Amino acid sequence: MLRLWQSECISNAIDYYKNGHRHFLAQATPGAGKTRMAAYLAKALFDNNMIDLVICFSPSKTVALDIQKTFADILDCTFTGQVATLGCSMTYQSMQYLHHDFWKTISRRRVLCVFDEIHHCGGNEGSDNNSWGQSLVHDIQHAVLYTLALTGTPWRSDELPISLLSYTDPEDKVICNYQYSLKQAVNDGVCRRPNITLIDSDKISLQSSTEPEHFSSINALLENSNTHYSCVLNNNDALNTIIELAVNKLKTIRQISVKAGGLIVAASIIHAQKIIQILKQQFNQTCVLVTYKDKHSNNIIESFKYSATQWIVSIGMISEGTDIPRLQVCCYLSNIRTELYFRQVLGRILRTTNPANQDAWLYTFAESNLVRFAEQIEIDIPESCSRITMFNDSYYSERNQEHTQYSTNIDTEVEDHCYTIDWENDENAFIAESNDIQTPHSALTLGQYHTRVISAFIYG
Repeated sequence: MLRLWQSECISNAIDYYKNGHRHFLAQATPGAGKTRMAAYLAKALFDNNMIDLVICFSPSKTVALDIQKTFADILDCTFTGQVATLGCSMTYQSMQYLHHDFWKTISRRRVLCVFDEIHHCGGNEGSDNNSWGQSLVHDIQHAVLYTLALTGTPWRSDELPISLLSYTDPEDKVICNYQYSLKQAVNDGVCRRPNITLIDSDKISLQSSTEPEHFSSINALLENSNTHYSCVLNNNDALNTIIELAVNKLKTIRQISVKAGGLIVAASIIHAQKIIQILKQQFNQTCVLVTYKDKHSNNIIESFKYSATQWIVSIGMISEGTDIPRLQVCCYLSNIRTELYFRQVLGRILRTTNPANQDAWLYTFAESNLVRFAEQIEIDIPESCSRITMFNDSYYSERNQEHTQYSTNIDTEVEDHCYTIDWENDENAFIAESNDIQTPHSALTLGQYHTRVISAFIYG
């Protein structure tokens, strides 16, 4: 059974195509059910004799497999691209291997092309396209009859416009043909209401070759010293504290939702291995690690999806599109601090399930960018995200060498440039701004430690 927003979007898209338009953009909050909507739209187009084939592109193999399963189920076919099937699902990376003859063949058929997470494709004709965006502009949009672009975050983290999207002048605001906001999804019971916990410390001591320096917050430490955020992420006391809060929250949720799980997004493979060790040795948690180096990474993710294992730790493989509805708690410990990535990770814990407890909690440190992202989570397309220059898409590719190199550099940087950070103990070591979070005083290692909880969409 379709949700109301899915039915509305399908109806709007069909009318849009019938009126002679070819490119339709649907922006729906992560976790709302965009893939299912797209599959039913394809079915409606087949039923109306408007298309012969449907081809889906997505940013990772894991997501591509999920899309294949959804379309196969709804279209009642194998959806493998073989003879007698109605289409196929592949990754954006695979575009570079599609020969020009493929697009010539496709142009002779009535094809719907579905682009999941379209923000991965940057560029338009005349711009410096990335490889995926270039393929979209020069091949696909001229070969296929219709396109359906899907995104939960319709902006990019570089300055390239998104392929196939229309912009208004002069501010380059994205025009969506259909929009379903997180606020609507929460009110409709489609998505969980996000709670974001920001962890900070009032007393931080930085030990260097000279005399110790003292700071009243993580942000003060980062702004007034040469300390990198990576140092905070790799600090044992800081890690133990944030993980303990998340573990306690998951324990509470699992009293009702017995199979609820948690996700920890790490900064590097070495960082992830350290987190796994803490989970097992300090908190006796069941957990699994998945990275791009695992030959059977998709199997690991799929196995976790249907298991009762408490935690899955990843670097970038479970950041967007990956469907694991039982995830309800997340620790955002990545060194990537862009709003796009932050929101995509948050979306992993917002999918609703059947159990009564539908809490969604994300834990991260009170670094200035992350604080800002949390504070404007109720805004679907933030002002800061019209055009920002941070990292490019190679940063998010699970098998991209640049991602591997960056992960390695983080660990080297920490070893070479991190002073000893002393999170000073204090007799009033724990100050909580939310009564919902309770952690034993004796277990804390951060001095004057406190949390700030931002709960979205609570009014009056």
